[in-house]
Amino acid sequence: MSERNPILPRRTFLSAVAATAAGAGAAHLLGDAALPVFGAQSTPKFKISLAQWSFHKALFAKKLDNLDFARTAKRDYGIDGVEYVNQFFKDKATDQAYLTEMKTRAAGEGVRNVLIMIDAEGALGDADAAARTKAIDNHKRWVDAAKFLGCHSIRVNAQSTGTDAEQRDRVADGLGRLTQYAAPQEINVIVENHGGLSSNGAWLASVMKKVGNPRCGTLPDFGNFKIAEGQEYDRYKGIEELMPFAKGVSAKSHDFNEKGDEIHTDYYRMMKIVLAAGYHGYVGIEYEGEQLSEPDGVRATKKLLDKILATA
Repeated sequence: MSERNPILPRRTFLSAVAATAAGAGAAHLLGDAALPVFGAQSTPKFKISLAQWSFHKALFAKKLDNLDFARTAKRDYGIDGVEYVNQFFKDKATDQAYLTEMKTRAAGEGVRNVLIMIDAEGALGDADAAARTKAIDNHKRWVDAAKFLGCHSIRVNAQSTGTDAEQRDRVADGLGRLTQYAAPQEINVIVENHGGLSSNGAWLASVMKKVGNPRCGTLPDFGNFKIAEGQEYDRYKGIEELMPFAKGVSAKSHDFNEKGDEIHTDYYRMMKIVLAAGYHGYVGIEYEGEQLSEPDGVRATKKLLDKILATA
């Protein structure tokens, strides 16, 4: 592979720049589903980000501070994209001084704030209409925070009760109304397969179709396919069903063999599905194992993704 691009005629160069600018606009709308491509040969197939949940033990124990997360990602692991979890700064959603500090520190390290994962703000598919509206309102401040930090999305949950059809309607209503608030700010509302019906790929895909808003999408997680006790949805089928709506990807990891492969998920097969869907954005490391320490688990996951990236 050549290290340099050949010199282009001025007209060809300007056309390429215009095409790139158009692609960048589309990529911004889609989150990380697509990235602008100028020199295809030198553009990586995907980028690696670090999900804050990988260090939930250290963060809960106050051994790592939320404000230091971007620096840790870049300096200790060589990762330039971070995915926050609102639990670690849950009272700071409207604290402009605190958010400014987060933004400044990330920028100082050359790190992109990718998204915020939102929990414990109410069920967006609550059967009670008033409670559902309150949950929507609770999430709005995180949309605002994500916009300020320069993220492209907030990750939410598809919690509800009732029959499959009732839950689909209620979740679609909550997601739809929240997305209507987020869309003018160019923030995506994305749903992770996170237990219950949301771990049924076909069901969650049907929710996306019902919402029908390009700003509403998915965050497919390699490992979260437990629908109920003793009931697991096929993870490869689920990822394939969710990728058409993906604006991010969560590479969940737990345990590794002596070759460095994750033993619960075939990462090579999974990443083939991801790339086949035309996704070339951030793939977030989310280590949740017990055998390795959090730092070692993150390193093992990154090493595996780097290996796949080198051959993709």
